[in-house]
Amino acid sequence: MKVIMYNIRNLLPLFLITLMLNGCGGGSETENVYTGTADIPETLLELEKDELKFGFIKLTDMVPLAIAKEKGFFEDEGLYVTLEAQANWKVLLDRVISGELDGAHMLAGQPIAASIGFGTKADVVTPFSMDLNGNGITVSNEVWELMKKNLPMEDGKPVHPIKADALLPVLEEYDDKGKKFKMGMVFPVSTHNYELRYWLAAAGIHPGLYTENDVTGTTNADVLLSVTPPPQMPATLESGTIDGYCVGEPWNQQAVVKGIGVPVVTDYEIWKNNPEKVFGVTKKWADEHPNTMIAVTKALIRAAKWLDANDGANREEAVRILSQSEYVGADYEVIAASMTGTYEYEKGDKRPLPDFNVFYKYDATYPFYSDCIWYLTQMRRWGQIGEAQTDDWYKETAKSVYLPDVWRKAAQALVEDGHLTPSELPETDGYRAPTDEFIDGILYDGKQPNAYLNKLEVGLKDEVL
Repeated sequence: MKVIMYNIRNLLPLFLITLMLNGCGGGSETENVYTGTADIPETLLELEKDELKFGFIKLTDMVPLAIAKEKGFFEDEGLYVTLEAQANWKVLLDRVISGELDGAHMLAGQPIAASIGFGTKADVVTPFSMDLNGNGITVSNEVWELMKKNLPMEDGKPVHPIKADALLPVLEEYDDKGKKFKMGMVFPVSTHNYELRYWLAAAGIHPGLYTENDVTGTTNADVLLSVTPPPQMPATLESGTIDGYCVGEPWNQQAVVKGIGVPVVTDYEIWKNNPEKVFGVTKKWADEHPNTMIAVTKALIRAAKWLDANDGANREEAVRILSQSEYVGADYEVIAASMTGTYEYEKGDKRPLPDFNVFYKYDATYPFYSDCIWYLTQMRRWGQIGEAQTDDWYKETAKSVYLPDVWRKAAQALVEDGHLTPSELPETDGYRAPTDEFIDGILYDGKQPNAYLNKLEVGLKDEVL
């Protein structure tokens, strides 16, 4: 990448060092004074904007933003970033669209839904996928006791993964008593909504459809799903308003610590290494700030690599950073429960789950078109996309939202800076290899979205147009 121009704020320390050493007779030529460090890139871009404000929700998967700030990766790119917690996902998206925020930690479905006009209509794009996995489904203690009767056991503990088949008899009991079974998810286009629906539907349980006249998505539902902000999930469960929920951490582990619920399955077990959050900006912002966009992406890639380096050796430090009130603000032990390689299901049933949170491995940061297309298939499956679409429509929509070209420019610059090796850049046409590592074993090929939809028994099916 061409060196365009050094940002004056980054040159200031070098200038002062030079001045001091020259003043002490320590060096006669500037180029001999500064020997360079791995932290100051050789290819600083001419930034269109260097003071930025990014939004986030208090979840552990916002951590690449926190690490990029705390470890100085943003500053290394000449960026001065303020991170600001937002009340909920709608407020966060609205503030990005209005320009109050330059960008934000987003649900992967948010840029996609905004771009196709489900809910808010706006052109939102992403050059960076923030993580893989990281969510869980928790039920109340009462529901768990009923489910346990239906589970195979080994050495006195339930055999995992737990399928929603174990929930079917519980639903029948609720139905006999005239009660509706209710579960929380964080947003209509959230990963959590689709994961919860996928888990239920794999057992033949209908989670309901969105229709032109039903924006709640409860038409024909066996289980009523509703929106609850992530930090409020445990309290809402404890109050009895919902019987379970799907959310990111630390809000499943907090249910364990408080003794009010049991995480029965993680999203890693629903779809191994599923894409989760993204970093999103408006298309207008990306078009007006192309170099800043690359610089931000560089800092985030470095943060992600730091998080997964040396088999998670940095995770404890990351947990201490996240536990600060300006980030997640939960207890160290609660955050560490899922961030350091284990996961606690029923209290005392702690099991190894090293890939529960993945930030860099498996090309986690690359914005694959196939990841975007999977979300689009689920939007169509549950009625958020009202009409059948062609395979080409899915592919073109993905190309309008996901920006792998920006990611590649950022990654190539990091190679030149010595932070990445060429082998760390994926060789891909934008699509992950087809996979059947879902809880129902159904094969997903991002290049054939309609064929995939037609394999799923519950939900809308599409004929190839």
